[in-house]
Amino acid sequence: MSAVLKTQPVPPVDQLHRTPASDVKKLGWRGVMRQLQTQGPVLVTNHQQPEAVILPVQAYAELLARAQRAADPAEAALDALRRRFDERLAVLNTPEAGDRLRGLMDGPARLGGEVKAGASY
Repeated sequence: MSAVLKTQPVPPVDQLHRTPASDVKKLGWRGVMRQLQTQGPVLVTNHQQPEAVILPVQAYAELLARAQRAADPAEAALDALRRRFDERLAVLNTPEAGDRLRGLMDGPARLGGEVKAGASY
């Protein structure tokens, strides 16, 4: 499925056309598809409780694409944060890390108005 057709936005669940599961059985698949074409996405209920939503493939593909686009920036930001953390943590694995830490702890705390932490140290 290379091209995603633009569809109308899927309304919230409470605004969908409701159909009891018994009607889905009674109408059959063709009847459900007719309902889908005339009334949009269908909320299937069982004992008046929502159980499933039937929507066109194009609407599903668009929802999936939107979710992936929304997740990508967040995932990229997390990856960048992980890399920065790993780089900073790697400093502790260098041979001189122990000596630098001992020198810092043994000496007097003369900061001169500056904080000696993170990348600045």
